[in-house]
Amino acid sequence: MIDHPRAGDTVEDDAPARGMIFNLRDTGWTGRLVLFLRVMACVSMLKGLYHWAEVCGIIGEEGGFEAHVPSWQATTVFFSVIDLVAAVGLWLVAPWGAVVWLTSTVTMIVVHVFFDQVYGTDILVIMVGTLAILAYLALAVLAAREHPR
Repeated sequence: MIDHPRAGDTVEDDAPARGMIFNLRDTGWTGRLVLFLRVMACVSMLKGLYHWAEVCGIIGEEGGFEAHVPSWQATTVFFSVIDLVAAVGLWLVAPWGAVVWLTSTVTMIVVHVFFDQVYGTDILVIMVGTLAILAYLALAVLAAREHPR
């Protein structure tokens, strides 16, 4: 017996009209939050891989990882692990992923503000981290309002 395709069975029928992956006008705040979390997952993945490249000596100063002071080494290993864990959790849109990402981002801001001997004080890192946290909080509140209990 041969099944005949029904309306709505093909990918073309379900795909957006203009070929866009995301249509943010038709997506609610929850969809925008998911998109934001996935973008932050990609950023966290890149950060984690960057820190691992420093640990493995692929990038960085002459003498590699061992040439740095112990505080820099410990901080770099911490971020190489926590950023990759956050990336997985954010991609899965798991609640623990946001918690780990917030922990990583706040810790990076604290390191740049209060422990400038480790990485120095980079205003751009502080501002981008703060804006990302504020964007997450705003999207989370708007998404929560979209689904009242």
